[in-house]
Formats: sequence, structure tokens, C-alpha cells
Amino acid sequence: MSGSYQARPVVLTIGGSDSCGGAGIQADLRVFEALHVHGCSATTALTAQHPEAVIRIEPVSLAQLDAEMHAVFDYYDVAVVKTGMLVDAEHIALVSALLSELHQGALVIDPVMVSSSGVVLLDAGAIGALTQALFPVATLITPNQEEADFLFGLHGDISATEMASMVDQVGCAVLLKGGHSNEALLVDRLCERDGTLHEFSHPRQIWDLEQRHGTGCRLASAISANLAHAMPLPEAVEQAIHYLQC
Repeated sequence: MSGSYQARPVVLTIGGSDSCGGAGIQADLRVFEALHVHGCSATTALTAQHPEAVIRIEPVSLAQLDAEMHAVFDYYDVAVVKTGMLVDAEHIALVSALLSELHQGALVIDPVMVSSSGVVLLDAGAIGALTQALFPVATLITPNQEEADFLFGLHGDISATEMASMVDQVGCAVLLKGGHSNEALLVDRLCERDGTLHEFSHPRQIWDLEQRHGTGCRLASAISANLAHAMPLPEAVEQAIHYLQC
């Protein structure tokens, strides 16, 4: 960063704006503040939504997204980038090109494919761009069970061997979130790039719809904040899960 002193590490979130504030860049910025990092944002889309429905999505122009990302990187030393809703293949291509040019730190990808209300947020072309352009340069991706099934063609319980295969396919660590399970005790599983597997268990929270809205965003942003504080990946994940549960 030039021009002033900033004691906190800087984390940039790239994603959609959530008009009800429960998910997207609004949720990310609240988490960043709570975990003592300086949050910046670059917006890919404006959404009109509430916890029960996504009513309208307005993609931000590529020129505006380009300008926002350059403005952040021109001024700040960005420690970690977190991505959420990336809209389409064109926005993904721009994000990939700019990160390749401007960013040397960690990259956490929340592969936002379907909203919590069931609206599809990425088409087939965008998913292909995500897996080919961004996954290989990521530090971590954080799919839930449904996203993992779609991305990797797996169904039901995923074995340790299949977790390792997922990591080999994407070229980065994978955190498979267990929140879509119906069990009372949920298990999130992290497979590191070298194949080391970690499991984090926690009780299912009795949350209402509004509390559940944006949990994936908040978890990925908490992991990003922890990585910015130089935590090793397993500790960053474990502490983020604990933060989300409290």
C-alpha cells in the first residue's frame, strides 16, 4: 500500500452485492471487520434479493470491474483475494487475467453456483471457465456437497480417495462443507494439496432461513481473513468454522 499506513492485512472480496446484506460482499466485509483485516471489494453483479428469493441480477460492466480491481491493487498490498459470485465466463476471464497480473498472494474461491433459494448463478460456460482459469491458481476452493457433486460427478458420501482425486483435478486444496447433510453432527473435510486430510466436526445449528443465508460466503471470507493473518491453512479453516458457529 502507498500513501498511508495500514496496520491490518488487506483482503479483497470479488463477488456480487446482496441487497439484503446477508451474503455477498456485504457479508464478507462484516466478517473482515470482525476478524481484524482491512476489507476491500470489487463488484461483479448487483442483486435484488432476500433470503427466500433472488429477484433480479444486474451484471456489472467489465470496465467497471476492471477499474475497481485496479484501484484496489494500485493502492493496497493485498494479502488474500476471496471470490464469490462471478456471473459468467467473461467476468471470470477478466478476474483471472487481472489476478495473474496483479496478485501474488493466496486465493480462496467459494464456487457460488446456486443461491440458497435455488437460483442458478453460473451457466455451463462459466463453470468451465471457473474450473480451467481460476481453480488451478487457487489456494483453496470451498464447495458444498451439491457443488462437489456437480463439479466432480460424485454422489453421496465422498471417500478420502475421492477427496484426493478432487484435489488432483483442481490443482489446489479443497474444503468439502458438510452443511447439506441431514445429520445432527456435521463434518467439514479439508484435503490439502499434498493429500493430507483433516476433518472438523461440529453440531448442526438450529438456524432460521435468515441465519442460514450467506453461510458459505461468511465461511470462505473468515478463512481468507485467517490466511491474511498468516495462519496455516488447516488452522485458518478450523478457526473459521469456529467463528461461524459462535
